[in-house]
Amino acid sequence: MPSAGASLFWISLIAVLAPLAAGFVPRRLLPEVVLLLVFGMLVGPNVLGLAVDGAEVDLLRELGLGMLFLLAGFEIDVSEITGRGGRRALTTWLVSLAAAFGAVFLLGQTGMATAEIAVAIALTSTALGTLLPILKDGGLQNTPLGRTVINHGAIGELGPVIAMAVLLGSRGDLKSILILALFVAAAVAVGFIPARLLREGSDLLAVIRRGAGTTAQTTVRLTMLLLITLTAIATIFGLDIILGAFAAGFILRRVVPSGDEQLETKLEGLAFGFLIPVFFVTSGMSIDIGAVIAEPGILLAFLALLVLIRGVPVFIATRLDRQENFTTREQFRVALYATTGLPLIVAVTGVAVDAGEMSTASASILVAAGAITVLVLPLIATLLASDPPKLEESPHEVHPREPS
Repeated sequence: MPSAGASLFWISLIAVLAPLAAGFVPRRLLPEVVLLLVFGMLVGPNVLGLAVDGAEVDLLRELGLGMLFLLAGFEIDVSEITGRGGRRALTTWLVSLAAAFGAVFLLGQTGMATAEIAVAIALTSTALGTLLPILKDGGLQNTPLGRTVINHGAIGELGPVIAMAVLLGSRGDLKSILILALFVAAAVAVGFIPARLLREGSDLLAVIRRGAGTTAQTTVRLTMLLLITLTAIATIFGLDIILGAFAAGFILRRVVPSGDEQLETKLEGLAFGFLIPVFFVTSGMSIDIGAVIAEPGILLAFLALLVLIRGVPVFIATRLDRQENFTTREQFRVALYATTGLPLIVAVTGVAVDAGEMSTASASILVAAGAITVLVLPLIATLLASDPPKLEESPHEVHPREPS
């Protein structure tokens, strides 16, 4: 069996090779995430056996998952998701959830699906953390289309995380709801800190700011402490670590509401430079390609369900959105992006496997379906783009925004 050091070598090598290989593909049609998954599957225990999961690798994987969702939570504009676009996205997700429960109930009657609750939650997820690098690379993040995708992605991650906490928690439903409510209340309590205090600060904040640009790297260390603390609390209360990571991102955005370019650059370097690639490579390593090949019909069925249950409601909701007035091609693009799922599918199936409600083979098929959505759907959405995206200008701006 490969050692932890050997496994980390192959993971690190893939993390370097994937973006280089993706860079040779015109128009960024092949997302780096896909290559991380595919190469991870090849070196994993189910194919070449060059790398395996272990305690050390699992710890880095958990940190990578946490950083992925911290950055996703940090990117979310709370006013946006509580506004009209967010309410529309929530309604759409609830429709998807109802459709998912109906579909898995029927599949359960035929014996095609077990762990129906876990499968239903997985079918309603959107991989916002996965989409953010794709939207950034494509210049879509600050466009109306990008904001619509982010709204659906935010709800498509928050909704399943909350559903996991309530429906798949190790405690009773009522206890899970109460603990979840207490956890969320504690996480958002920072929102009541007076803005003046955050702006003017104190002697302690002055020391933190001075240390941000030195070897102390105080802001980065505090961010990691926030992430690890909230994910640890989530684990203690029987909640998924994704919820803690998301809450950490929300809190970080509240503390620096206008953003901090220096901190963001450092966090992205740590996250996308090392931790997040580890998460995706190890996700690929967990795919049992033999089980997937043995059940192609089930794989195609899950792919079809992801499109029907998540993609179709988002397409209809976008089509009914008269305010943005998207073209039919743009409506398809939003739906394709919103159907992209993987991290939450990995998380949900992991919980179900640990609880003994889902087999490793079934989990591999679901994860493979999620990986295919990451491979195929953003590619199709990119091909549907007729013109380069344009940033929306503020009505008070006279000159175009300078590139950052």
